[in-house]
Amino acid sequence: LNDNPSQYILTLSGTLRSPKIVFHPPFLMLMPVPLDVETEAVITLIPEDFIRQSRITVKLPELELADGTKTCPFSVQLPKGQDIVLSSDGTANELTCHISFRSPKPMSFLEAMVLIDQEENRLLEQQTIVFLPYTRTWHCTAMIKNL
Repeated sequence: LNDNPSQYILTLSGTLRSPKIVFHPPFLMLMPVPLDVETEAVITLIPEDFIRQSRITVKLPELELADGTKTCPFSVQLPKGQDIVLSSDGTANELTCHISFRSPKPMSFLEAMVLIDQEENRLLEQQTIVFLPYTRTWHCTAMIKNL
């Protein structure tokens, strides 16, 4: 041992997984309503590949209107809380998300709703909000974005 050094080769392998959130349903349609009337829909946020408890926040798009004023016509509520809690088997709790829209002025845009964890990591799966002015319908579709 002292005069006979041995060489060991150690090989490690693993899989890197980043936490993400999947939306159910994968797309969302908010019903058209008259100006300054609120419309709301509910989606489920399904956390995947989290290895510890986390708290998420939602960053909503701020939109600039034709007259230069800025507004955020969306609001998000998480009635069961913002905490992602892991169970003993490693799965995370699902979160219910209420998304509402209200605008006193007509508008069209393509923006992203971003989910951020407590360590300021943007979660890869995002909800993109699209307004199609010709159908007068709001569509929210889940899209994978590399950040």
